[in-house]
Amino acid sequence: MFADASEVGYGAVGYVRVEDAAGRITTSLLMSKCRVAPLKTCSIPRLELTAAALAVQLSTQILSETDLHFDEVCFWTDSVSTLRYIQNVTSRFQTFVANKLAVIHDGSSPNQWRYVPSELNPADSLSRGQSGPAFLASRWVLGPAFLESAACEWPDQAQVQQLQGSTEELEIKKSVVSATTATEGNDYTAQLLNSTSDWFKLKKRVAWVLRWKQLLQKRVAGRKESGTRDEDLLSPRLSVQELEMAEAAILRHVQEQAFPEEMSGSVRKSSRLFRLNPCVVDGTLRVGGRLVNAQIPDAAKHQLILPKNGHVTDLIIRDMHERKGHSGREHVLAELRRRFWIVSGSSAVRRVLSRCVRCRKIQGSVVTQQMSNLPEDRTAPDGGVFSRVGTDYFGPFYVKVGRKQMKRYCVLFTCLATRAIHIEVCETLDTSSFINALRRFQARRGQVKFIRSDNGTNFTGAERELREEVRKLQEKSVHDCLLKEGITWKFTPPGASSQGGIWERQVRSIRKVLNALLREQTMTDESLRTLLCEVEAVLNSRPLTTVSSDPADLQPLTPNDLLLLRGGPVPDGIFSERDSCFGRRWKQVQYLADLFWKRWVKEYLPLLQQRQKWVRTRKNLSVGDVVLVVDVNSPRCRWPLGRVLGVFPDSEGLVRSAMVKTASSVLKRPISKLVFLM
Repeated sequence: MFADASEVGYGAVGYVRVEDAAGRITTSLLMSKCRVAPLKTCSIPRLELTAAALAVQLSTQILSETDLHFDEVCFWTDSVSTLRYIQNVTSRFQTFVANKLAVIHDGSSPNQWRYVPSELNPADSLSRGQSGPAFLASRWVLGPAFLESAACEWPDQAQVQQLQGSTEELEIKKSVVSATTATEGNDYTAQLLNSTSDWFKLKKRVAWVLRWKQLLQKRVAGRKESGTRDEDLLSPRLSVQELEMAEAAILRHVQEQAFPEEMSGSVRKSSRLFRLNPCVVDGTLRVGGRLVNAQIPDAAKHQLILPKNGHVTDLIIRDMHERKGHSGREHVLAELRRRFWIVSGSSAVRRVLSRCVRCRKIQGSVVTQQMSNLPEDRTAPDGGVFSRVGTDYFGPFYVKVGRKQMKRYCVLFTCLATRAIHIEVCETLDTSSFINALRRFQARRGQVKFIRSDNGTNFTGAERELREEVRKLQEKSVHDCLLKEGITWKFTPPGASSQGGIWERQVRSIRKVLNALLREQTMTDESLRTLLCEVEAVLNSRPLTTVSSDPADLQPLTPNDLLLLRGGPVPDGIFSERDSCFGRRWKQVQYLADLFWKRWVKEYLPLLQQRQKWVRTRKNLSVGDVVLVVDVNSPRCRWPLGRVLGVFPDSEGLVRSAMVKTASSVLKRPISKLVFLM
């Protein structure tokens, strides 16, 4: 019997070897079987073991269905790991391996198994397949050639026998060693109480345990006790009385663990229950209190005392929270005190309610993190104005062309350092239109080295076609154009509008100025371009630094100071009369530019030091967290549920975005678009 397996399939084949009185040996095919590999991913050693089990099953079938008498049965495999599994009869293996070895050991013995090289194994044709010409040229019907020779000439087994005692890379089940102590009698009870996260299910489990205990006690006592009938104990349903007994048993156990001295009747002044005047009633610890004469039920007068921390306490609070429609802390605490008195109940209820996944889905806030440090392109004065820019689309605007109304879109370029803006008008949203706008911008403002922009999904103010077309900006044609010009373009994660605040705020300012200047509903192309130039001039004259009321102070710094080079005063004595000629003009221009950057570093840059919000460091998201993905176009009840596959921390180790796997796709989202659930 020969066995072999591969990633595609596995199989086994049997041959008969007959030696006559004259010593002539003939071989012939008896039977073979092959199977495809399972859909579930399985390792090659396991598939080889499965093929060996199939060979044993095939051998058993041949022996039972034929009338021939066989002197010996030999099993061959080219898997050394399979031979080590079969020879190892002392170790405990994983369930899959143990089941296959049970089949092999039932139908064969370890000394019947031998090793054969892969090139001599005819079962290799079953596991890997064979072409037609190769199959006709093979010895499939007659078997391998070494079977027709003497047994002493068969493949050598000495090398394989050296590996039989090794247990490396075998799926051996590790033995669990537990240390027992004299006080370990309650471990099984603790395991039972911690076995479920539902209060009703826990009561049912304990009720079944108590019923089984009662049945065993009755059988041991010889049915001498009267009371509960066997029909009640053997009923497939639980009664209300059994659930009440189970609840009392659970609470009694919890109180014995949390308040051993109080359960014995000794209440010290330093005890947490001293002011409650506790008393033991029917084996449970209850509040004595001052409401003996109140016209309320006895359960509300003398509540059952529970500790602040504990799995059972959390289950009771969670059960009441769900029964009351996920109400707030005070409502849940008031309902609990009709039966239970939880030590430091307000903080205990707050802790449990803060972990409620349903409440987080309904009203949980998005993940926040401390505001990150400004990137280098926001704080570096070198490179000149518009050398590092952020870009964004806004619009559309309607212009009159003949008798038609056409859409026009605007591309905003804002300098990341000086906050100066430049606006270009695009007729369409395709790739070529953006490239033309970029070329016009560079022709008028100079070479751009670095561009930041959104990823296209956060343009909520524009039409749907705007979001779809802007995604195409990452096409190869745009990349090739930027690569040729030596421009680096960096995209923020999809939906991360907070990471593009520098241009989002500029778009808001543009809309504000447009609302003040725009008096007509429709315009021509010429009037739109003129209007946008006026908007550009207004915003470039806005102050970047604090406006002082002292006339002795300098004028506030504006982007026009650098763009027009006439925003600030020029001290006397710097230039001579010769510098006013055309050949000396560049010195004055250079001086005004240097003056702007010096004031920019001294007056504007320190204003960026303070964090306006998100000032505290929060807990980072980690791989495996369950989150809710914010979708502004859908109601909250339809936001997709996802699991974090990867996180992207910054240089300080704070996670800013994450890769999330949902039911339909894998998304990269900033933490401001994720709601942490568990």
